[in-house]
Amino acid sequence: MLHLPYRELPVAHPGEPDTRSPLRYLIWIARHQKGLLALNAVFGIGWMVSQALLWAAVGAAIDHGIAKHSEATLFVWVGVVIGLGLFQAFCGAMRHQLAVTNWMNAAYRTVQVIGHHVSRTGTALTDEIPAGDIVNTVAADAMRIGGAYDVFARFMGAIVAWVVVSFILLSTSVELGLIVLIGVPALASLTTPLMRPLHATQAAQREAAGRLAALGSDTVAGLRILRGVGGEDVFLDNYKRQSNTVRLAGNRIATPQAGLESGQVLLPAVLTAVVTYLGARDVMNGSLQVGQLVAFFGYATFLTTPLRTAIEYVIATTRAYVGAGRVLRILNIEPLVSEPANPRPWPETIERVEDALSGVTLTRGQLVALVTETPAEATVFADRLGRFVPDIEGVTINGVALSEFSLRDTRSNIVVSEVEPRLFSGELRYELVPHGSTADDRIMAALEATSSLDILDALEDGLGTYVEERGRSFSGGQRQRLSLARAVLTDAELLILVEPTSAVDTHTEGRIAARLREIRGPHTTLVTSTSPVMLQQMDLIYVVVDGCVIDQGTHRELARDSPAYRQIVLREDP
Repeated sequence: MLHLPYRELPVAHPGEPDTRSPLRYLIWIARHQKGLLALNAVFGIGWMVSQALLWAAVGAAIDHGIAKHSEATLFVWVGVVIGLGLFQAFCGAMRHQLAVTNWMNAAYRTVQVIGHHVSRTGTALTDEIPAGDIVNTVAADAMRIGGAYDVFARFMGAIVAWVVVSFILLSTSVELGLIVLIGVPALASLTTPLMRPLHATQAAQREAAGRLAALGSDTVAGLRILRGVGGEDVFLDNYKRQSNTVRLAGNRIATPQAGLESGQVLLPAVLTAVVTYLGARDVMNGSLQVGQLVAFFGYATFLTTPLRTAIEYVIATTRAYVGAGRVLRILNIEPLVSEPANPRPWPETIERVEDALSGVTLTRGQLVALVTETPAEATVFADRLGRFVPDIEGVTINGVALSEFSLRDTRSNIVVSEVEPRLFSGELRYELVPHGSTADDRIMAALEATSSLDILDALEDGLGTYVEERGRSFSGGQRQRLSLARAVLTDAELLILVEPTSAVDTHTEGRIAARLREIRGPHTTLVTSTSPVMLQQMDLIYVVVDGCVIDQGTHRELARDSPAYRQIVLREDP
């Protein structure tokens, strides 16, 4: 067996897709794997044509070997039959291997394209499309797109085999050759009227399935709240109603699809009957030999395969077209933050970060806190410095506008840790360091700094422990500490921590606050918090009201001199 070179998935970069139309997107996918598709087509043609020529060899064996009682000739043609069978088996195996490879490449390229776009667009995408619908597109539509490239080689083989058989028949009988040459595409065209309703019903069913997935995702996410207010029955009824809508939409697909599936059997059978009848008549008239009739019958039987393959390809491409439309619905949503036309190179170190709008200035190596009246104000500020919003006018890095740097460089050097941390399923070691390039001793140091070693001690497999989905096996405080350790391990030039200790007790918070400076080293850290335990460890604290700095200093200075600080942090009456 010939082994193809191993190609790791996913690829390093999927490329920039053509989003002008579903067809252009499918062509873009094909261009990226044109070599594999061409090689697959070669084996597909060899596989299909060898099946057709098999009947010519059988007919020749009957006419030249059996009818003429020539044992030597018979053995020659039997050898040809065996050779064609072996060649067919080889081409079939390679065709299948390459078909699966093309399918997986197309599907995973689509998954990567969606994943990259999700990371660029952020909340702009989920504001327009429910998260469950996006997941459904990745899980279902990407696979359907891959399916079109899976059938491609067989479709190419079907076309070439049909041409070869037609010319063989034309050279033997012009009448039969024309019937096959004209009859196959004519019969295939009878399925065309079913394409539009199939396309429409598949799109409607896919839309309904997406809404069902979104409803299920939202219900699971809010399950505790639903139970608390007794709303399970209401959401169960909604889910049943939407499930029934999906079922009915699926039933409507059955009519055009059943017509196509039936055509795969009926239309080739009609062609087989016509060719067999006319061939038998020619034998009776003496214009055909017995072996030729056997070959003609074989051709007629064989032609069911190309015709079925053509119909299968139409169904697969229709599904892929619908799936590509769903993918483009995602890809055509513009991100909130755009890339600069000519990005500047990122500086070697961040010496100074300034936000002219608020008056906040961060200097390299500082541990700075931001105190705001509400958590929402702190989140807005973190989003500005992290460049998660389009309005970052006035934010500079070493005197250069933050908007002039690429998003890739910004995300690599400025990390924002959210107030509600999320953990994904997988090995804990790779949850903390996704790229797996950090030594375990560095991980242990970060866990110690974030007071998380007790979490590790309770796990039987330590860093090798498998984390369940969303980290649900950990408490809220444990998830927050592990998330903080993950943020620290990025070694970001600027680390912005939004309420990093809101879910832990006072003693744990004190240990984290005391160790944060040491683990961050020369890098700059900004913490948004109203906890006195955390604020006591800060080099500088900014008090921000209505988006502007009104006071600044250390915890001791502000507790003495700032009424606003005392009101927000120490809960004094105004």
